[in-house]
Amino acid sequence: MGWLDKNPPQGALYYQRRWVKLDVDYLRYFDNDKQVYSKGIISTASITNVTSVGELKFEVITNNRTFIFKAESDAERKEWVTVLQDSTRGRQRRSTLNPGSPLSPEFKGYLELKGLRSKLYTVVTSDKVFLYKNMEDYRIGVGITSIEMNVGNVKVTDRRSFDLTTPYRIFSFIAESEQLKDQWVDTMRDAIGEALSNREVADQIWAEPSNSFCADCGTPKPEWAAINLCVVICKRCAGEHRGLGPNISKVRSLKMDRKVWTEELIQVFLLLGNNRVNSFWAANVPPSEALSSLSCSDDRRRFVTNKYRHGKYRKYHPLYGNQRELNNALCINVQCSDVLETLSLIFCGADVNCSTGMASCPTPLSLADTHAQPLQAVLLSHNLNTDLPRSEVDGGMEEVHFPAPTCVYHNGFLFKTGSMARAITERKAKEEFSRRWCTLNDCIFSYYESDKNSNPNGALRASEIVCLAVDVPEKHGYEHTFELYSESDRLYLFGTDDPNSHKEWIKSIAKSFIPAKAEPLLRLGFERIGRLKCKDGLNLQTSKVGWFALVGSTLHAYLKDSQEEEIHLRKLNELSIQQDNGVLVLVERGRTLYIEGERKLDFAGWCAAIQSAAGSGGDTLSQQQLTDTDIPVVVHSCVDYITQCGLTSEGIYRKSGVNSRVAALCERFRQDARSLRLKEGEHQVDDVSNTLKRFFRELEEGLFTSEDGGTWLTTTAIQDESMKISQYQKLLNKLPRVNRATLRALINHLYCVQRFSELNQMNLHNLAIVFGPTLFQTDGKDYTAGRAIEDLIQYYTLIFEVDEQQLKKQLEEITVIIQVREKLNTKFPSTEPGGHFICTVYLEEKKDTAEQHVKIPASMTSAELTCEILDRRNIPVKDKEYWNCWEVIDKEEMERPLHYRERVLPILHSFGTDSHLLIKKHITMEAMIIYLASKVDPSKHGMMKFREERSILGLGLSSGSFHDRYFILNSSSLRMYKEVRSNRPERDWPVKNLRVYLGIKKKVRPPTCWGLTVVYESKKQDKAERQQWYLCCETQPEMREWYATFLSIQNDGDVWPQEGIQPSRVSRALPDSRHGNVSLIPLRGSENEMRNSVAAFSQDQLAGRCLASSGDLATLQ
Repeated sequence: MGWLDKNPPQGALYYQRRWVKLDVDYLRYFDNDKQVYSKGIISTASITNVTSVGELKFEVITNNRTFIFKAESDAERKEWVTVLQDSTRGRQRRSTLNPGSPLSPEFKGYLELKGLRSKLYTVVTSDKVFLYKNMEDYRIGVGITSIEMNVGNVKVTDRRSFDLTTPYRIFSFIAESEQLKDQWVDTMRDAIGEALSNREVADQIWAEPSNSFCADCGTPKPEWAAINLCVVICKRCAGEHRGLGPNISKVRSLKMDRKVWTEELIQVFLLLGNNRVNSFWAANVPPSEALSSLSCSDDRRRFVTNKYRHGKYRKYHPLYGNQRELNNALCINVQCSDVLETLSLIFCGADVNCSTGMASCPTPLSLADTHAQPLQAVLLSHNLNTDLPRSEVDGGMEEVHFPAPTCVYHNGFLFKTGSMARAITERKAKEEFSRRWCTLNDCIFSYYESDKNSNPNGALRASEIVCLAVDVPEKHGYEHTFELYSESDRLYLFGTDDPNSHKEWIKSIAKSFIPAKAEPLLRLGFERIGRLKCKDGLNLQTSKVGWFALVGSTLHAYLKDSQEEEIHLRKLNELSIQQDNGVLVLVERGRTLYIEGERKLDFAGWCAAIQSAAGSGGDTLSQQQLTDTDIPVVVHSCVDYITQCGLTSEGIYRKSGVNSRVAALCERFRQDARSLRLKEGEHQVDDVSNTLKRFFRELEEGLFTSEDGGTWLTTTAIQDESMKISQYQKLLNKLPRVNRATLRALINHLYCVQRFSELNQMNLHNLAIVFGPTLFQTDGKDYTAGRAIEDLIQYYTLIFEVDEQQLKKQLEEITVIIQVREKLNTKFPSTEPGGHFICTVYLEEKKDTAEQHVKIPASMTSAELTCEILDRRNIPVKDKEYWNCWEVIDKEEMERPLHYRERVLPILHSFGTDSHLLIKKHITMEAMIIYLASKVDPSKHGMMKFREERSILGLGLSSGSFHDRYFILNSSSLRMYKEVRSNRPERDWPVKNLRVYLGIKKKVRPPTCWGLTVVYESKKQDKAERQQWYLCCETQPEMREWYATFLSIQNDGDVWPQEGIQPSRVSRALPDSRHGNVSLIPLRGSENEMRNSVAAFSQDQLAGRCLASSGDLATLQ
């Protein structure tokens, strides 16, 4: 290969510089040395002569064309001429008609390539696609390019259009008709399969002549095998073998399943061969039932089932019917080399796992290994779990088959969409459904064009159905729909407007594929039912098959050899998905269940359904995510956080938080309370306390229930203390279980808060005034609700029958927490005014007239700072305007828009003297949002130019220049490869540790002006490590797409707030000194002020009772 100048076809005087490659079959020339697909190819078989002409030039001559090339030196020309002559000398023409054409074209014809005005003559061979200008060029062997199909993927895009996608380019073709499009697609997909296959095993197996024909129908060159049955079969028969299930026939490809074909297994197939093995399997086939290569699918299915499931045609062993003798004969035979006899014994009922009676060799497999019989061992190992007809030790032998699901019969009209290979993400209109006659017969679900047709459009065996999902009403155009997921990872959607028909179909289909041991699941009103593989904490080595049904927020499961289990999803300690290995992790108290994804489609459906069911299901207490003790997670999290961080906060529960942050916390708790971890510094005490109050205020039915809420309030009027406590206990026991547990936890918390009122100034009365209207959801115009809460806190130990020792221990633990926090007072960032960080922020540009001095609390986000500046300047935010806070580093000539939820204070602490914050519009944000919305795959890959800040050991890159590298960015990492074809990445960075800036400093001489500066920060052995490198893109849109993908992945798809940035979002509500018409006792002030407040409060008719219970004035301070 090398650079040559080529004379264009028109014979112009000038030459074009081309990168030229020569291999055994073709001389190819490219625009440059980076291109993968050539500008032209010349078949070496069509070259008739190569001669030197003129100064530094040489001619490549074919029958119809002459190509002129020019070298840079005479020595180079001489080398090219010699090599070309050697490569073409003595080559045989492949045919007199097509001397330079690819061998054995599978399909050929004209296709239109989008972007070109004319059609191209396209030829599909076994593993390549060739493009020619016309049929004449194909005939003489002069083409445009060839496409290796081992890196290709074919996708239908329109009625006549389809894409051939490779890592280097997408070829968009348009066929002449829809029928021809289907033929092109099928042929190219076959070429991909051929390109990915390995003929080595097939050639070895076919070396036995009888293996060159299908053992069932006689089709030549069969490419599949049932490795436990020892038969070589064709593609169509292999499909029927798969229908039997892997417990009967383990189907593997001769070309693609290379790993399974050990040398021993290949020797078994060569030793037996289809003829010998059929002397057992097909010894008694009636001529009327025999298959041919032209047999239809129904005939093949019937024959394969009879031959292998029922053993109808097999040659019965003389010992058939005597289990003990069969087992003894097997143990004796595996010690010799007669593999066919072993096959006969196994499939006539001998137990592969029987006991040999010898401690050193307890099983037939260990006997075979001990006596050095590897072929016997491999046959036994592939049949350890095969379902076979069995005989009893005592009595006569009867055929006993593996129990199939109960046969169910049902038929009727349904409406069906086309089958899909991806999840349904949008509503399907009625127009997208087609009316089909459907039947469920003999465990086969078939659908026909009409009830008059005899041949089905398609069919699903019950054994192929892995999941049935029942959609909510009106999810699609038809009111009632359901989804079927198949073993081949396809999704089928059916619908009807008749609820009774819908119910019957679901019942019938579920019954057809759910085994007898899991039949109780069928009695449930399930939303999703099916088969999954799983592991539990007791055995993580092996997976077991389980049958699952999702009903509301409960997952019912039948695991292997176990009774029905119930998993309450809203009570899980943890629910997560391990994306790398496709595992759904469910953590209960004392147990972890790992659900594995065998197939992407139905596993994704299960994950989404389980995650949705595990979330909050509504606004009542019982519909919340709960702890083991039946307390809503939101209540438990807020109470725990305030106990740890807020018991010494003055005015806790009285002071208001930031409305926007409280609303955001409520929404996050509502979406998935389990995943939210409240952290000091990130979440503020007042925000959390207001979140808890808002939760109870907005609770449907209320904490005390709408039915009995009034009774709780009237109980406050009872004067006798013992009678009042007794009535409260009766009402408490009448509450639903979750309400009762929640009330106990909340009153326990409030009791602890008022016990430390000397620190937080929230005594019994103040807490009652705050929580009375909140918990009873009243307007607060009188103190009745407050009186009820005050009673519950005051008589807490009696009403709830609290263990005094446990309560004392709890209070001691809280005291220790407070003492520890006092000692570590400087450890946590302050949110008080004294802890604010004052910095200079610029508006739109860095100049004196644009600067603003702002106090930055630890909790302030980028969006809040932006709104603060816009509020000061009275700048309204218009629609489609994306105001953002930017981190600008002058020295490095780069800038970065802060994410709207990103905390500002950590950025300020990391600032250098050449950095500043700037508020300005993000002019490309809308384009980024549109791009991200159009992406199907969240990842991105492509070529970029790379340069590191310093030399990194092992890369061998010069620090003074940029180098082309291939990058793959996914949800977990950014990987860099030396080239597209590389298998191993040169570098792999965790994407969450990357900080990406727009711009590259001119000092490093970037090849384009569209670049990114990437900073990687991590800790190794407690030492901070920082790396910086540069990425250059060819165009601005390309850079924008890379940056948008980084931003989306690092923030889990949340790039910009849906409601936009609103300048009023950071306003704090001023604390009100009254709750309804009831005055709060001041937190601080002179004794006179407090007396005046108490006097105002005493106007309430129950004030005397309040003051008496509160003690003297000293207790109010």
